[in-house]
Amino acid sequence: MLALQVLWLLPGPAYAHPLSQGSLNVTVYPDHISVRVRVTVEEMTVTNRLTSPDAAPGPFGAMESASYEQHAAYLAQHIQVLADGKRLSGGVSKVDPPADAEPKAMDMASYELLYPIPANAAHPHQIELRSDVLTEASIGGGMKWDASYVVQIAQSGSSPRLELLTSSKPVVFECDWSPGSTAARSAASSPDRSQVFKEYFFHGIGHIFNLEDPGYDHLLFVTALVLGATTLWELFTLVTAFTLAHTITLTLAALNLVHVSERVVEPLIALSIVFVALENVVFPRRSHGWLRLGVAFFFGLFHGLGFAGALLQAMQGMNGSVVLVAIIAFSIGVEVAHQMVVIPLFACLKLARKTRSDEGSKRRFSVAIQRFGSAAISLAGLFYLFIALRLSFSGAG
Repeated sequence: MLALQVLWLLPGPAYAHPLSQGSLNVTVYPDHISVRVRVTVEEMTVTNRLTSPDAAPGPFGAMESASYEQHAAYLAQHIQVLADGKRLSGGVSKVDPPADAEPKAMDMASYELLYPIPANAAHPHQIELRSDVLTEASIGGGMKWDASYVVQIAQSGSSPRLELLTSSKPVVFECDWSPGSTAARSAASSPDRSQVFKEYFFHGIGHIFNLEDPGYDHLLFVTALVLGATTLWELFTLVTAFTLAHTITLTLAALNLVHVSERVVEPLIALSIVFVALENVVFPRRSHGWLRLGVAFFFGLFHGLGFAGALLQAMQGMNGSVVLVAIIAFSIGVEVAHQMVVIPLFACLKLARKTRSDEGSKRRFSVAIQRFGSAAISLAGLFYLFIALRLSFSGAG
């Protein structure tokens, strides 16, 4: 009954990874701001479908140039550029669809957006980028779309700085128009790797703890691992194996060695939640040891692929070492977030177990908590699996 109520409340299809991602190449000139946007065909079609009732259904329902122009115009309104605190009016100056007449989901389109600075205004000292892309689109079940953009921003003639733009995290850039500064900027090094590490470390944590759109799939999976673990060391190794596998697939995708359609990946992610949870319910004594470690690692590979595609497409063109720094930092952030969830939860379960008087009642209490909690997680996993399979077979989103 609970599962039916949840499905009834769902207004539309959604994956366990409701992500919309791309890249922005921002150049600051004295009289205007140029924003070069690179997005996937999939992002274009999903955004159009979510924000326009007249959009064609499915990811490839309408490939004519008007679809790209519609998306570019939407981004010009929802990627906000402020100069010294004043919002600039943006417009689309160029739209370049993918070269392929029948583009695939991960093929890239590019747009050039221009934000003129008023003629009577001084050269801007501070540029701020904000995004409310897809914030008006509701998924259901309390989830929001997570639109994020890898930003390379620089004054004309200088090397770019790497930032991450999300609906909750703006990008602020300080300009320097003093004499001789152009030459100094031109000699600047590539994006500061320590800054990249910091950005993506906190992005990894935010991927799990975003209050508007937490990483439900990760939280459900690692919670199922907690319920099956008997020692803190066992739990630590399980979560670390999961994160390690996540990192491997991110890295392979960054090197263009692996690409798996999300129509395959997303059902497998949902299935991983169901599998681990049901194993706790049906075979609680088998949810330990090397077999469970292998399960955590195996399914971690697919969780990594679920995040990799659009993010790494957005990173195309960046220096390879910078991309690897970003991946490592992101993965460490995810691992830290996982441990911040599982260790307190494990400690609470241990304390609750100690309230029982003898070993027999402690064992029965542990099994009951494991089975009851895992049954609830398996229902949530079935909810995700139903949605993912519906999308995969219907060709939606």
